[in-house]
Amino acid sequence: MDAEIIAVGSELLTPQHIDTNSLHLTEKLNNLGILVRFKTIVGDSTDDLAGVFRAALGRSPLIILTGGLGPTDDDLTRDVVAKVLERPLHEIGELRQRIQQRYARLGRPMPQNNLRQAQVPEGAEWLENRNGTAPGIWIEHKDNIIILLPGPPRELEPLFESTCVPRLERLGSGGRIKTRVYKIVGLPESEVDQLIAPLYRPFTNPTTTILASLGSIEIHLRARAATDREVETRLAELGDKIELALGDHVYSTKGESLEEVVGMYLVMRQRTIAVAESCTGGLLAERLTRISGSSTYFLGGAVCYTNEMKIRWAGVPAELIQIHGAVSQSVAQALAEGVRSRAGSSIGLGITGIAGPTGGTQEKPVGLVFIALADERGTQVREFHFPGDRDRVRYWATQMALEMVRRRIRD
Repeated sequence: MDAEIIAVGSELLTPQHIDTNSLHLTEKLNNLGILVRFKTIVGDSTDDLAGVFRAALGRSPLIILTGGLGPTDDDLTRDVVAKVLERPLHEIGELRQRIQQRYARLGRPMPQNNLRQAQVPEGAEWLENRNGTAPGIWIEHKDNIIILLPGPPRELEPLFESTCVPRLERLGSGGRIKTRVYKIVGLPESEVDQLIAPLYRPFTNPTTTILASLGSIEIHLRARAATDREVETRLAELGDKIELALGDHVYSTKGESLEEVVGMYLVMRQRTIAVAESCTGGLLAERLTRISGSSTYFLGGAVCYTNEMKIRWAGVPAELIQIHGAVSQSVAQALAEGVRSRAGSSIGLGITGIAGPTGGTQEKPVGLVFIALADERGTQVREFHFPGDRDRVRYWATQMALEMVRRRIRD
């Protein structure tokens, strides 16, 4: 069984709101072996919603509509679905009573427009919503199953889990769909594809998608099979080949962030870390401390934004800044060694660069960043030239700093 999700609501077509319901539903449906083939967001327009719904009826056995079940005039889902299916709406006495009782328990008068939520298309079943007044609706119409769900996630998620999942399990083929994600750092998307395309092209199951995200490349493998074991076998057959081809550029196979992976290695090796940051302004420390339990390995950091603070807080010799400039290999090295010495950490990291958009010169352009790692084996300094705007340069600098730590302590 394949599915289609239609998210209803004009607010979802603005930059202020994101349709998170479809992500949750896709995960649940995949676990049932149901592939989501289409997702649509449509505003609060009767004609637009009717057109999208009619198209879905012709191509998707399972259609889930989210939102638009409230009591106001712009809540159109119930009315549009009933009209397209030519099933008149009927009030359900039990639903009317439940809505009235809910308001009575709250000690508030019930607006009359709430009774719209007691209406259900002819021949449909209503699904109990324990967290709101809008029930879900289940409709079996010719070759389609249509599910209407309330928009608020705190209502949709438990309602779908308790009332829809058991029904879909009984109707489904019993198959499974699973995804495995490989995260890669240090290689561009084109090079990743060149290395692995000969491996994934012969496969139609799993399917392969390569995505470029900020700071890394992701490879998504999605397999479909009758059982969990068969799905995992299919994923491993291709995934193991990809992992071997990409080698140590793969830092995650289970969705972990780079800071999670680095934290894991630090714990395993019983190492500690401290940071001295200039152009990243504390972003590296924020990423490291984003992980619960990071106090076991992260000792602290200093945002040495001015030359004076580089000297005072990290012990950078003033003459180094005078001779080489604040953005230089020598200053990055001094930042790493200075913060390591002052914090008493196993590892010290130093970052200095030009994040832009101002401050660059021909000799030292925007995007130039020096990153140094100091430990008991010595100090490693690398020079980077990151493209993009200020936020991108700053994030990439922290990403490569974490990658330097991962490689240093992994061996």
